[in-house]
Amino acid sequence: MHQCLSDRSFGLAEKTLNYCMKRALFITLGCRLNHADTALLVTRLKNAGYAPVDGDEPSPDLIVLNSCAITAEAEKKSRQQIRRLRRDFPGAEIAVAGCAAELDPEKMFDCGADFVWSNPDKKNVFRQCSGQKSNTLNADSFSENVFAEFPFRTRAFIKIQEGCDNHCSYCIVPTVRGPSRSRKFSECIADCRHAVESGFPEIVLTGVNTCNYCDDGKKLPDLIREIAALPGDFRIRLSSTEPHPDDLTLPHLIADPANKLCRFLHLSMQHGSDRILKAMYRRYTAEQFMDFVDFVRKIVPDIHIGTDFIIGFPGENEHDFAEMLNVAEQVAFANIHAFIYSPRPGTPAAELPDRIAPEVAKQRMQQLRRIAEINSREFALSQLGRETPVIFERAHGGMLHGWSDNYLAVSVPEGTYPQGKIILLKADEKNLAENLQSVVSGDML
Repeated sequence: MHQCLSDRSFGLAEKTLNYCMKRALFITLGCRLNHADTALLVTRLKNAGYAPVDGDEPSPDLIVLNSCAITAEAEKKSRQQIRRLRRDFPGAEIAVAGCAAELDPEKMFDCGADFVWSNPDKKNVFRQCSGQKSNTLNADSFSENVFAEFPFRTRAFIKIQEGCDNHCSYCIVPTVRGPSRSRKFSECIADCRHAVESGFPEIVLTGVNTCNYCDDGKKLPDLIREIAALPGDFRIRLSSTEPHPDDLTLPHLIADPANKLCRFLHLSMQHGSDRILKAMYRRYTAEQFMDFVDFVRKIVPDIHIGTDFIIGFPGENEHDFAEMLNVAEQVAFANIHAFIYSPRPGTPAAELPDRIAPEVAKQRMQQLRRIAEINSREFALSQLGRETPVIFERAHGGMLHGWSDNYLAVSVPEGTYPQGKIILLKADEKNLAENLQSVVSGDML
């Protein structure tokens, strides 16, 4: 039997007292919120004497894997990564954090982890064990008490919100991340100021649902305006937005240049059938969702609107799937993250009958993929000849690669523009070539 989570997790604290800037390799799986959590872990470990190193480091002393469990396949990949790391770095200690660690810590130990940190434990890795369990979370607000650090990155992922109260029937997130709560307003502003002063040209506000942000009466629009007022040449991108169709403030925020917001929204629709949406416990109809998208596009021309779709939800029949395809064609999303349904332990959907055969789900995935490819390419074509703000992030193969504010991949010959600066660029078939050959993102899970 392994020691309790807290005993195992905090055992590392004693060892670090005698360390002098040992090397820590950080690996992040999953969502942008996980990347923001990793950035906070980097700072905590630096404070404990660990220097972050990149993936070329041959012999790190500590490897921190921030894991994912949003799907069964993601959880499987987390376990496979631990085994691979144990094989490739036999002399390193391995700490596993994140949602897979929260969901099943014993499996992480069995795969070769030395330490397993629950989501709450990540803030207290080097303190004495307080006995706090992962379900004793403040349901209103929280503080991280450190600034995020982003070695080897060009974008700053700033955590502003955590947890979820929606309890969709397929989703494990409320179990592993707890109820919805918001980071202290003043700390969010301070962390963003630190990132801007450190030279980051793009701030990505992350959370399970950033639209739920509310600290002491201050909501997401208040936070955005305060961040935008910071001195510096930077832009703000929202991730994980799930606004209610009645929330009409967000498009106006994006449309106002003073708010420095990217023309980008990723709205998780999940399905196009009202019958399936109801079974998923989603809180809108397909028509309400499409009406909201139409409203956004009227306020913010050329906005990139992406979405998530789950294929093969229990009971999904041919008519339900046809409705999904119809929505995908009508809305013409610029990007689709498509996933085949996989049951998550303890969720209501895991108990539903009428599972979809894997071969049927894969065929449906291919049909959606073809529509998504066309939509992605059409969005890129619609931007040809338009001037768009671009940040070039890296150089490779004689080319500079970056992203427009409306999330199109842009490439130009190296030396044409500086890296890490917002550049106004006229889109053409050469610099948008990658998008004109785009395919739908996602996994067959």
